[in-house]
Parts: sequence; C-alpha cells; structure tokens
Amino acid sequence: MPSEKSIGSLVTTIENKVATITFGHPASNSFPRELLDRLTAEFKTLSENQLVSVIVIQSQGSGAFCAGASFDELLAVSNVSDGTQFFSGFANLINAMRSCSKLIVGRVHGKAVGGGVGIACACDYALATKSADVKLSELAIGIGPFVIEPAVSRKIGKTAMSEMTLAAHEWKSADWALAKGLYANTFESIEELDVEINDFSSKLSSYNPEALTAMKKVLWEGTEEWNTLLLERAAISGRLVLSDFTVNALLQFKK
Repeated sequence: MPSEKSIGSLVTTIENKVATITFGHPASNSFPRELLDRLTAEFKTLSENQLVSVIVIQSQGSGAFCAGASFDELLAVSNVSDGTQFFSGFANLINAMRSCSKLIVGRVHGKAVGGGVGIACACDYALATKSADVKLSELAIGIGPFVIEPAVSRKIGKTAMSEMTLAAHEWKSADWALAKGLYANTFESIEELDVEINDFSSKLSSYNPEALTAMKKVLWEGTEEWNTLLLERAAISGRLVLSDFTVNALLQFKK
C-alpha cells in the first residue's frame, strides 16, 4: 500500500457552507500525479455539493505552499506519451478549478513554484503571507510553464508572466505578486492570514449562492477553449522533458 510519503494527503472539511481542502506532501507540498488527480476529483465533487458555497484551498505546514509537480516523477518520464500524461495532471486540475461552480479562495502561506503558482492563479481570490514569494523556474531545466501560462497570464498579464518566465532563476516577492494582482492582499503572519481567510470566506458564503455561481461563470468567460489548449500545452512539455538539455539538467539534481 502506498504511504503518505509517496502519495501525499488530501483532506476536506465543510463548515457553514465553506469547504476547506488541505493538501500535503513531505516534499515541499509537491504533487505526485495521484495526488493531483485526487484534488481534481475533489473540485468536481464539491462543484456539485449543494451544501457548499465557497471553497478554500490550502496546504499543510508552515514552509512552502507548493513546489509544483513531483520532481521524482518528472525524473522518471521516459517517453513522449508518459511525458504528456505527466504534464496533463496540472492541465486537468486548472480546468477543474476553472469550471468549478464554486468560488475558490487560495490561502498561500509560503513560497510557490511552478505548478504552485498555477494553482494560486487559478483561484478566484488569493490571500498570502509576505513570505509567499513566487517563481517559475521551468526554463532553467529546459521546459517552460506552458500548461499554467494561460492561468498566470489571465491573472497578472502577459508582461508580468514573461518577466517571471524569462527570469527563471529569480524569486519574485509577495509584494511583487500583490502589485501584479496575483494576490488580493498579503499579511505579516500566518495567524493574520488565517483571520482574514476565515472572515472573507464567511462573508462570501453568506451571499446568494445563485449569484456566486453566476459570478464565477462571468469571471471565467472566454476560457472555454482551455479544455483543449491546456492539454496541447501538456504535449509540448511532454516532448521537451525528453530533450538532451532537460535530461542533462535533471541529472544535475540527482548528484
């Protein structure tokens, strides 16, 4: 039986019409494919739950919010089909968040890398601590943030997206992310963040559920083609991950 160390954890609680999803993994809250699939399925389930008006997504601990896709699984990719399948995990997750009928609030307590940035951008409203820096490091290993790009560009614009992507070695501060619109607000501590998360989600859940669902649709108008687009982007990454450049770059991490 797989252990939590290998597959991570996913727990959902529902209270006063607010569903809180907590994901976790020992490797900086990264996502092996199985955990990605479970989170995707959870958003689809909550989308149909009439007892839920708002979803809060958060991760375990006080370190990183999310380090993106599992590095161990990335290293194990050996052919284009497996590569495409690997990167389609985040494509499916972002599409599930986009099409979910409930508004999603992100609680970003720490640093986010790669797919973690994609999750934060796929939220309808994200709150963070001032230590929640962001980074898109994909170009440094020979691939690119192709799958999450539409979500990131939609949130912060093409110019800021290109700045993050091309400076693949560079962390952008939480203040930078706030100024670009990735975060709605930032707080000095996790405790202050949690007070605001609870207050904001409680107020949001008290509004007319039909109005919230209608607003969600309006917010994501014009993204219907993402069902196809994100999978096409996954195929690009799936091919590039097998390039000599990327293989050599990944081997450096093994040393």
